[in-house]
Amino acid sequence: MDFGYVGVGQGSSSSSSSASCRAADVAAWGSSSQQQQKRQRCQVGSSDDQVGLSTSNSLQMSEPEPRDFDNGENEEEDYYLDEDDCIYDDGDGYDYEFDGGDYFNQRLADKFDDLDLPPGVEATVPWLQKIITNEEQSSSKLTVEDESANKSANKSQLFKQFDTVKNFSDHHYAATSGDVTKRDWVKRIQHDWKLLEKDLPASIYVRVAEDRMDLLRAAIIGPKGTPYHDGLFFFDIQFSNSYPANPPSVYYHSGGLRINPNLYNNGKVCLSLLGTWAGSGCETWNPSQSTMLQVLVSIQALILNEKPYFNEPGYASYANSVSGERIAMEYNDNTFLHSCRTMLYSLRRPPEHFADLVTSHFRERGHTILAACRYYMEGHKVGSVVPEEEEPEYGDAGASTSSASASAAAAAALKPRPDKVDSVSRRPTFNDNLKTLFEELLMEFNVKGADTAKFLAEKVKKSSGATTTAPVGGARYAAEVVDEWMD
Repeated sequence: MDFGYVGVGQGSSSSSSSASCRAADVAAWGSSSQQQQKRQRCQVGSSDDQVGLSTSNSLQMSEPEPRDFDNGENEEEDYYLDEDDCIYDDGDGYDYEFDGGDYFNQRLADKFDDLDLPPGVEATVPWLQKIITNEEQSSSKLTVEDESANKSANKSQLFKQFDTVKNFSDHHYAATSGDVTKRDWVKRIQHDWKLLEKDLPASIYVRVAEDRMDLLRAAIIGPKGTPYHDGLFFFDIQFSNSYPANPPSVYYHSGGLRINPNLYNNGKVCLSLLGTWAGSGCETWNPSQSTMLQVLVSIQALILNEKPYFNEPGYASYANSVSGERIAMEYNDNTFLHSCRTMLYSLRRPPEHFADLVTSHFRERGHTILAACRYYMEGHKVGSVVPEEEEPEYGDAGASTSSASASAAAAAALKPRPDKVDSVSRRPTFNDNLKTLFEELLMEFNVKGADTAKFLAEKVKKSSGATTTAPVGGARYAAEVVDEWMD
């Protein structure tokens, strides 16, 4: 691959010096026949200055606007690079082919410097646009980071709730292939797809496979007010060749944890609608009425509920007793710990086709999850509403300039809260385990770009014994805190 580009015309006053320079360059870059082939293999163009390659023996750039330097005849100068090059896109839709990256860019720029280019021509020369000094890179680093964060923050909005993928390589039922399907089966699957695409709740995401219509994967966000809040829970589904006469098969990505009486650590999902638990009437699968959408909504509403302990058969009768509520609270504590472990599991091993959702979801909700962890460690019930935090304003010295937030927080602390847990009824190991998970989540969320600056600053302050509060400055400040913490 080769690159060809033409020099910019100079005034007659420099014609003799530039002519000798051109002769030396042409001799250095190869014979005229090789140059002709290279011209034909590379084209450079611009919407403003028509620069291109034709069947002629040279490239021509349209002359800039007439200025006081344009007093003579335009001249042309060709530059070529050697074989085995790579391709660079200048951002305007044209591929510039070059070898050696910055080395050749610098050589080309040096040549143009020797030609004493007139003002305004740099904008038409791609190499001069691409060579950036270290000072410029440093000054633009924050802008690039901010733009990257903004793009990543929008990924959850760009991540469609329903979409098709080619296939699943890590699907639980990927190795289980159904028999030859019939036309009616295909039409019914397509009907379910349409329902999912149209009526999915905002907290459920689905991907279906084009090559395997029998496979489906869903992600369900844990509802607020439950020990599953803000968590991501993944399910693999397969439609058998007898569907819809029989319900689909559903597998839960447990990570070896049992977070619910209906969700086993081996992936089994216990639900009457799926025929994996006894039921009657509308609780059971109806081939003419039941749908995949109904299955997913049932899992979210009936399984991931506020007090999952009472999902266990026979335990519902103790729902209003003192002992039953105490055990249910303990179950919620343990469930939230498992939910945090599930978050870590998903962050480190996101299911195929859902990596973007995992990243964007925890980037957006990381701060909320960490605030909930701290709130629960302060003695509040799991699933209770965490008060919204007011961001303090900071002066140049790093100390808070507003005392209103501190006063409001102190006043709120004095008020009795109904969601407080009796310290005797909560196991002491809960705080210890949650503190460990908090530290792991803090680092994972920080890597994903979540708003962790406040928690990192508090950690550094505690470890260093500082008496002043560090300002919260977003991703840049968080990175500095992490560096200091790791050191």
